[in-house]
Amino acid sequence: MKMKTVRIIALRQDRKRLLEHLQDSGLVQIAKSESSRKGFDRVNVSSQMQVFERNVELTEQALKILDNASPEKAGMLASFKGRREIDPDEIGVIASKAKKVIEACTRIVELDKKCSDNAAEQIRIKTQLAQLESWQSLDIPLNTTGTKSTAVFIGSFPQQFSEEELKVALASENPKLEFELEIQHSEPNATNVVVFAPKSQKAMAEDALRALGFARPMSPTHKIPKEKAELLRSQRQKLSDETMQAKEEIAKFAEMREEIKSTQDYFRIRSDKYNVINHLDHSRHVFIIEGYIPEEDCEKLETLCNRVATCTVEFNDAGEDAPVKLKNNKFAEPAQGILTMYASPGKTDIDPTPLLAFFFYFFFGMMFSDAGYGVLMIIATGLMIKIFKPDKKMRNNLKLFQYCGVSTTFWGLVFGSIFGDAPAAIYNMFTGSNAVMAHSISNMSDPTPALLPWPTIDPQKDALTLMIISIAFGLVHILVGMGCKFAVCIKQKDYAGAFFDTGLWMLMLIGFAVLAAGMIVSPILITVGAVIAIACAVGLILTQGRGKKGIVGKAIGGVASLYDITSYISDLLSYSRLLALGLTTGVMAQVFNMLATMMGTSIAGFIFFILIFLVGHLINIGLNALGAYVHTMRLQYVEMFSKFYEGGGKEFEPFTLNSKYIKIQEDK
Repeated sequence: MKMKTVRIIALRQDRKRLLEHLQDSGLVQIAKSESSRKGFDRVNVSSQMQVFERNVELTEQALKILDNASPEKAGMLASFKGRREIDPDEIGVIASKAKKVIEACTRIVELDKKCSDNAAEQIRIKTQLAQLESWQSLDIPLNTTGTKSTAVFIGSFPQQFSEEELKVALASENPKLEFELEIQHSEPNATNVVVFAPKSQKAMAEDALRALGFARPMSPTHKIPKEKAELLRSQRQKLSDETMQAKEEIAKFAEMREEIKSTQDYFRIRSDKYNVINHLDHSRHVFIIEGYIPEEDCEKLETLCNRVATCTVEFNDAGEDAPVKLKNNKFAEPAQGILTMYASPGKTDIDPTPLLAFFFYFFFGMMFSDAGYGVLMIIATGLMIKIFKPDKKMRNNLKLFQYCGVSTTFWGLVFGSIFGDAPAAIYNMFTGSNAVMAHSISNMSDPTPALLPWPTIDPQKDALTLMIISIAFGLVHILVGMGCKFAVCIKQKDYAGAFFDTGLWMLMLIGFAVLAAGMIVSPILITVGAVIAIACAVGLILTQGRGKKGIVGKAIGGVASLYDITSYISDLLSYSRLLALGLTTGVMAQVFNMLATMMGTSIAGFIFFILIFLVGHLINIGLNALGAYVHTMRLQYVEMFSKFYEGGGKEFEPFTLNSKYIKIQEDK
């Protein structure tokens, strides 16, 4: 879509109203420069913007807490649901309630922090209780260090001692030391003990104990261990009760979830608007907006601006650095997401979306190739669009797979596959007959009854035929890509590149195709194809070295260019995946059908059939739909786009209501 630059010069007093209407319309991408032009300055609204951004973060945090405390009841398909539509007047209601909602979010965050702090404190208490557990028989405080005449040492050794062993160990460290001791607890890696010694020998006792690895408790207390443990248990229970009350209070805020979502979008919208204000040039009386707009929207923008403000609107042709906005019909639009995943069109590119859409649907269907699966895709995507009313991006994704479902249904009928050979398998199971789905084109004389009245291409029996068809489609695909390159060269007036670098290769590939067809159809075509290919080869030799210096360099460059034929052969062989994935889908489906019918028509066999049929085909759909999607994209990106598409364009990003949960009713 052709772009224009736009400059709006408006009275400063109309700024609020004009920006709000521009944001509602989503017509303009506003350019943001780092510095103002001469004679103008910038209005610093960073502080207000920071407040809005903090509120957005606060509401996001509150919603996350609510989702953990009181999960929102949503089905597996809730992600397909579109944003809630609101009337424009409801924005004012949301703004009036914003203060109350932010206070609620602040309270939710405070309560969650309290729960986190309590949890950390409970872990600390649990650790203290574990340390006190082995001191429960001690009847003096853990921080006791002695009396007037006695030094008391309470602590532990990093190994197990009996009372006798410990006395011997201390005596051996210092025979002059006088002491008494009581072991409170002993286990393989620790011995808790109380040692008494005369105060006059305190230093001597400390040295002896230290030599054996003695260590005092990490958290000594002035209370008796048993009393301290009871106090800690009481504190733990209190913290647990407080946490429970906090979680219950958080859960009560769940009824405000929709208000919080709406308020978050309100502040997100305001933050975007103030971010734009930060980058606008202002004088005392006017301000200037500059940006880009699609040419078809220029009249609409001018009407809007003149309606809501006193202003001047100027349009000019956009340069090569203009952003890109794609516009396609309903058939091609769903494939725009596939294109932008790769890259937006660059300044020299054409929009390949219509071609991409056709080949994407076509190749996906050929790889997935089951009419039953295709009908399921059409019905499922149609119901999701009707029931959930998704936003545009999700709607396009669903439409993409709906069109792929149409193609899948077509190719399923061509290959004679409806849930594999399910109709024939079920028919044979209940009648004892030996019917087949359809007769393949290679065996039309087969007397076996067929359920489908038309001949089909059986990927198992007609593999060679299907391989030839796949490569033929691949040749068409590559030629279309080269045709796009030809058009791009003509557009840039690079006529030599169009005819010599692209046109000759296209004719050579066509010549090889005619030659190959002649091997099957008529020897005359072999001659025609060979003449075309040889003539093109001579043309390439004469023209591909034109950028080299000297006759020898030109000749070597021309001859060397023929080596590129190997890359074209490699590209064509890549299309064998059309056969491979189509074959895989059908074979897996038939295997599951065979397993499902193997137990006969008894009640147990019928239950077994339903179970295996459903599970097996769900697995087949999941695996092969993903494979078809990935490999179809590969054929577009690698085989086709490499022939002409450069990308590198910047996508058009209009100043609009960048909301997550709500959207303004379009008819308003």
